[in-house]
This record gives sequence, C-alpha cells and structure tokens, in this order.
Amino acid sequence: MSDKEGRGDKPDQASDLDLIAYRASAEPLPLRPAPSHRPWMDATDQRTAYRCLPMVIANQAGWELLCPVDFRAIWDGGVGKEAIELKFKDARSDYISSHFGYGILTFSPGYLFRTPSGHNLWCKGPTNDPKDGIAPLEGIIETDWSPYSFTMNWKFTRAGHEVSFGKGEPVCMLLPFPRAYLQRFDPAIHALSDDAALEESHKLWAQSRAEFNQDLLIPESEARRQKWQRTYMLGRDPLGAAFAPHETKLVLPAFREKS
Repeated sequence: MSDKEGRGDKPDQASDLDLIAYRASAEPLPLRPAPSHRPWMDATDQRTAYRCLPMVIANQAGWELLCPVDFRAIWDGGVGKEAIELKFKDARSDYISSHFGYGILTFSPGYLFRTPSGHNLWCKGPTNDPKDGIAPLEGIIETDWSPYSFTMNWKFTRAGHEVSFGKGEPVCMLLPFPRAYLQRFDPAIHALSDDAALEESHKLWAQSRAEFNQDLLIPESEARRQKWQRTYMLGRDPLGAAFAPHETKLVLPAFREKS
C-alpha cells in the first residue's frame, strides 16, 4: 500500500499533491484542517451566518496552526521589541515573541513546509475570524524550494488594548497556491447584455429574490416558512438546473505522522 492509500479523513477524490510539514523544533504548533464553524457565526440568531455558503467554504479552505498556550499581550505604542508585554497564563512558550518591534506579535510555527513544484504557500490569518485590536499579516512563500522557515505575524491596531489568545485557537491558516496562477487571467469588463443567456438568468434571479423578500413580510407565506432562498446552497440556477461540481463543504485531509 502506498503512503497515500489508506489515510483517514481524506476527501472523496484521491490526493495527488504532497504538502509536507517537516518538524524543525521539538514541539511545533498543532496543525489541523480548518473547520467550518466560527464562534461569532454560532452566536448569530438561528446560526443564520451559516446560510452564506461562500463564507462557510472559505472557512474550510486551508489548514490551521494553533496557539500552544493561553496568553495575553498588550502593546504600549512604541517601536521597540520591548513595547509588547506578554502575559502567559501557565507555561511560557518560546514560539510566541515580539521579534520585529513596531507592534508586531510573532508566532513561530516550528515547521519547514514543502509544497509540490510550482506551488507557493499562502500564510494568512484564520478566514472570517476577526480579532479586536490586532490583525493578521499575510505572506506568500515559495515553499517548493526554500530551505527557510517563516513566521506568522499579527499587527496591533491600537496601543493600550490587551488581546488574548487561547490554547488551541487558530493563529495562522495555510493555503497552497499555484505560482504564476493569477498572471494567467485576462481581466476584462463587459456589459451584461453581451451574454444574453447570463443576463436573462440574472434577471430571473433578481426578480425571484425581490418577490421572495416581499413575501417574507407576509405571515404564513411560503417564503416565511422557508426563511431564506436556497438556490445557491443547492447549486441550482433560477430555472432549477443543477451544477454537478457544486461544493457545499470541503473535507481536507489531516496531517498524518510519517510512519
């Protein structure tokens, strides 16, 4: 049996691209496939935020590095490394530091990543997971050749505001991305009328949406019973035709220990 056969938590289609995390330190940050849920989405009335399928799919599009300990941090507004004070709840972690100064909090993943030839690794903040007073900084790294490790950094947005990170909280999201992919696109703006079929389909959708929103105001209406239109969620156009490759969730394989 090959390495790629028999692995758990894999999607329906067979994996054909390797994403390797080489341990470069004794206890690197935990890794996991990004989940669909977010605490703030859970807290919306009837979990309505999860009706936005594009947002749910984006939540899952990558792997997350998790914070190893509970800690708090506060920035006094200075430019030096000492301007950030770290307050660890229990044990201190050498993977968390003020390395660059200028109100930048740094997480060291503890891995050296390898992607397939021609693929970069997009190192970003957890998708749709805002944090008050601090924002993730993103970078795209050529991990198919580079022997250099990288850090995940967060920039304080205001001084004197204490932020907290909990053990197991995602601090970084990893997304493999083909190099030179964006340059292959030919961006152009067209009049919608240039595509008569698309224009008609859009008009049908707009009319349907307007009527549905009006019907929501009527007690005992079918729209009130449905609560929201599900055509995009179901992958169907305004006439009911289904788009076969439509995705409603992503199931990414977990990182497995090499035996």
